Amino acid sequence: VQLQASGGGLVQAGGSLRLSCAASGRTVGSYTMGWFRQAPGKEREFVAAISFFHMTLYGESVKGRFTISRDNAKNTVYLQMNNLKPEDTAVYYCAAAQRLRVGVQDYDYWGQGTQVTVSS
Repeated sequence: VQLQASGGGLVQAGGSLRLSCAASGRTVGSYTMGWFRQAPGKEREFVAAISFFHMTLYGESVKGRFTISRDNAKNTVYLQMNNLKPEDTAVYYCAAAQRLRVGVQDYDYWGQGTQVTVSS
């Protein structure tokens, strides 16, 4: 499974960005897709995940501001990020897992990451 994340950039606080992650490879459609982020000097943090049947989980710090969605026909998952804050600044990674989980160790495949920077 190969994952290609895109859509990062520089945005002012209060702004919005939409990240995309295109998946390719064997049976990717059945995988749970997740987003994680990692800021400098910090551990990788769970952001959101969505199962094949569109069940979702969110990290506490992004609930109500971020929305994860997927288009199974396009093998693509999205992360709509609204009301961005400077503390959202990080490299965002998409990942694929067998089940809907929040742990880094539960994800088998990872994309290369896309930088999101939120200025105050």
